[in-house]
Amino acid sequence: MFVLLALGMAAVFVLGSRQAFGLGWREVAQPLLRDYVDRLAAEVGSPPDPGRAQALVQRLPLTIRIDGPLVQWRSHPDADNGPPAHAGEAPAWLARTTADGHTVRFGLALWHQAQRPRFVGWLTLAGMGALLLLAFGYVRHLLRPLDDIRAGALRYGKGDFSRPIVTRHADELRDLADDVNSMAQGLRQLLEGQRGLLLAISHELRSPLTRARLNAELVPEGEARDALLRDLGVMRHLIADLLESERLAGGRAALTIEAVHLDEVVRAVRLAHFADRPIDLDIDPSLPALQGDRVRLELLVRNLLDNALRHNPPGALPVQVRIARRESDLLIDVRDHGPGVAEAELDRLGQPFYRPDAARTRSSGGVGLGLYLCRQVVQSHGGAMQIALARPGLRVQAILPTHSR
Repeated sequence: MFVLLALGMAAVFVLGSRQAFGLGWREVAQPLLRDYVDRLAAEVGSPPDPGRAQALVQRLPLTIRIDGPLVQWRSHPDADNGPPAHAGEAPAWLARTTADGHTVRFGLALWHQAQRPRFVGWLTLAGMGALLLLAFGYVRHLLRPLDDIRAGALRYGKGDFSRPIVTRHADELRDLADDVNSMAQGLRQLLEGQRGLLLAISHELRSPLTRARLNAELVPEGEARDALLRDLGVMRHLIADLLESERLAGGRAALTIEAVHLDEVVRAVRLAHFADRPIDLDIDPSLPALQGDRVRLELLVRNLLDNALRHNPPGALPVQVRIARRESDLLIDVRDHGPGVAEAELDRLGQPFYRPDAARTRSSGGVGLGLYLCRQVVQSHGGAMQIALARPGLRVQAILPTHSR
């Protein structure tokens, strides 16, 4: 757009200048030059005198060519070998016919191709290009704060409020950056307040929940006691997940890093929690160890398997778990064969307390923190989690780097 604007302005300037100079040429300069050519022709004489013509050429930067029945003379014979600038091709108003039938043509000697500096046009074009580049660079320099604002907005959108947008100049863009920083600071305080409130409630609920469980143990055995203990267990797991999510919000600083073999983690989780459930394991035997938190990686694998098994219907193919190597990363691929979710809901999976309509049952829907904790564990390790439809079912992929990033 900037280049097109510059070219458009140059074209308007050139056309306007030509129109202005053309009007001055037609109204003023051309009549004066015609009168001057008449005086030159009179000075050459009739019939034309080559001596007088030669004297004019020596005194003035002119070319003269005389054609007629008695005199054939040229002030610059070599001009005939050149392109259109030679005197024989001068405009009609530069030619005069004498009474005895001779034609005298006048021209400017500086118009000859051999004497014309060709590089002037190219130098002018190069200068205009340089000015255009300098102007473009300066405009880009002025608009550079927009790149900083965009990068800051992307960071804030990911929840990273550690670095504010850098302000460079005291102008409207600086005001915009300050407004965005203020908005981000307000959002950060709001989120920290919500997390603090949630953490405080979770802590406060642990003590009465423990007492309620002890009291429930004293209830006579039966369906009511089992239901009460089951609900108390769900509440206990919910509080534990909330506290764990708060810890993982600190990122990699919350991890205890050690060398972890992912294949051992997967087999240990399956043996401890899902030994009687149908799971199809496909583990690459050449997996390298990764630098991570073993406890959090066990939480990741347990939640992924629990989510897949809860949505895998009876009689369907078993849940498929594949642990493989992807360049310098390790891939955990878990797929179920359940009903899946609507494609429009994929982006919302992994958000806290979100459950799609197909999973809103107490028996299979959970509370909506499983995939959220999985995403937090993966991100705290510097990896990424992807959720896609498998048709049938859902595929969740966790990509973990073998080394810290």
